[in-house]
Amino acid sequence: MSPLDRRTLLKTSAAAASVAAIPRMAFAGGQDTLRIGLVGCGGRGTGAAIDCLSSSEGIELVAMGDLFGDRVESSKNYVRDEYTKRERGAAFKVTDDTTFVGWDSIDRVLESGIDVVLLATPPQFRPMMLRNAVDAGVHVFMEKPVAVDPTGIRSVIRSGELAKSKGLGIVSGTQRRHQGSYIDTLERIKDGAIGEIVGGDCWWNQGGLWMNLRKPEWTDMEWQLRNWLYFDWLSGDHIVEQHIHNLDVMNWALDGFPVAATALGGRQVRTDPAYGHVFDHFAVQYEYAGGQIINSQCRQIDNCENRVGERLVGTHGTADPNGRIFGPNEWSYTGNAQNPYVQEHADLVASIRNGTPINEAERVAKSTLTAIMGRMAAYTGKKVTWEFAMNSKLNLTPAKLEFGDLPVPPVATPGETRLV
Repeated sequence: MSPLDRRTLLKTSAAAASVAAIPRMAFAGGQDTLRIGLVGCGGRGTGAAIDCLSSSEGIELVAMGDLFGDRVESSKNYVRDEYTKRERGAAFKVTDDTTFVGWDSIDRVLESGIDVVLLATPPQFRPMMLRNAVDAGVHVFMEKPVAVDPTGIRSVIRSGELAKSKGLGIVSGTQRRHQGSYIDTLERIKDGAIGEIVGGDCWWNQGGLWMNLRKPEWTDMEWQLRNWLYFDWLSGDHIVEQHIHNLDVMNWALDGFPVAATALGGRQVRTDPAYGHVFDHFAVQYEYAGGQIINSQCRQIDNCENRVGERLVGTHGTADPNGRIFGPNEWSYTGNAQNPYVQEHADLVASIRNGTPINEAERVAKSTLTAIMGRMAAYTGKKVTWEFAMNSKLNLTPAKLEFGDLPVPPVATPGETRLV
């Protein structure tokens, strides 16, 4: 596993561009097989592969890659066994020759003759990998969030524009956008079911998640990669990694993005260095151009009240965007309860085969920036405007991506941490 510095990454991206300049459209009629590759073989990547294979007929998983050999082997075995149980083992076509390990696994997967790549590594790597995929002429499903800093956001937006010019599809893992209860409720809200939206609230308050204790043989870099949730350069902190789902719904409802954010947050319970340097709670007030205020909360602390969802307040009622309207136009969703994690892949596949590929890159990039704004405001104690965040020079990528020493930055201190 050879090291990569930024210059090497740029060279790698250029090499990927030579693989294919245009998308492979032989399957546009809907009959031919789509060849899928997975990069990032953790729990979410494994789930994404299964969801994609479950979504449509005529799909084969042909290549898998990860930085760590144990992860790719575990994922490969799980997906193969799962599809053997379902008597669909023929959909699993990964071999030893199409199993890749190392920093360059993204490019080796892209070179394996795939039509669609699933990107499920830690979010830090999403902008670079998306650009490589678009340069290679490959359609993309990418997990949320799509970046951890404004530098990455601008890169994703540029890649999305390039993908449009090439006729490539890009769908992100914001599955509420593909969930019937949300789609139908938001359509009714936009038709005036609760009047004009004047504000709202959203929450992702839950207990703690997984953590891997450090092993003596792990370098700083390996330890952080294997515990990527707890380092802002890898995850963006949990307001970005997780709460983006709720913030994306609010942006969807308001047809826009916040103009400013003020916030508070901290690290009150998860203080052990094993949890890196991220916060364990945030509260953000987002201001929108129409004067609406959205109050946002997210927390990862055990033994507290959990709440995940959204609430919109209008001039003639309120709504839970996940299927309920309250007030004069009271209504409840009674449609299909399809699995949105599968549906988002089905929608991407159908759009590719219909010759009208979905491209969600700019929208999910701006919802990711919404979450980044909240983190920036909480870390510094300053008010952060959309214009400042979009143009910020903040870049959390280490100078070198290689196994070795990588000191952990101090925990952010509001009032002392600088706004960059």
